Amino acid sequence: MPLTFTLDPSVDPALRDGLLDLWADVTNAGGAVGFVPPVTADAIRPELVKHLAAMSEGRMRLLVGRDEEGAVAATGFFAFNTHRLMTHWVWLYTVMVHPKHQGKGYGRDLLAAAAEAAVGFEGIEAIRLTCRGGLGLERFYASCGYKEVGRVPDAIRVAPGDDRDDITMLLPLTRLA
Repeated sequence: MPLTFTLDPSVDPALRDGLLDLWADVTNAGGAVGFVPPVTADAIRPELVKHLAAMSEGRMRLLVGRDEEGAVAATGFFAFNTHRLMTHWVWLYTVMVHPKHQGKGYGRDLLAAAAEAAVGFEGIEAIRLTCRGGLGLERFYASCGYKEVGRVPDAIRVAPGDDRDDITMLLPLTRLA
């Protein structure tokens, strides 16, 4: 069954808790979403609160994918640039698909839904995201149309002695509009 995507869903306690659980489950399964395992929902909560505050201020938007049971199964947060020379593209952060749904094509579906949503944002011509090296994520994003446009070697310290590249990927939206 495909996921059902919603842009800018109403954030209630059930969605908030679903986002926290998703983020913790993805991290604890080895996902590169800003934390390292083991992590709890309580440890992630302050970061989610920052995202929610940015949403309430209009600086960020949320795309949620729900599975056939209605559970939060995938997410991506769009962050808008405030610098006047960079308002023509958005960041896509916290791109996640629940581990139990890996291998079903939901990651591709999420990125396609994100591109479709961003095409509808006034004045937005591209999506940028970053990913952690060492996991092959850049190959996955490239297979979804993103192009590697930058790499900072050893910029992410996962643990002492485990430094990873910070890779910037770009998806031009002009061909999708």
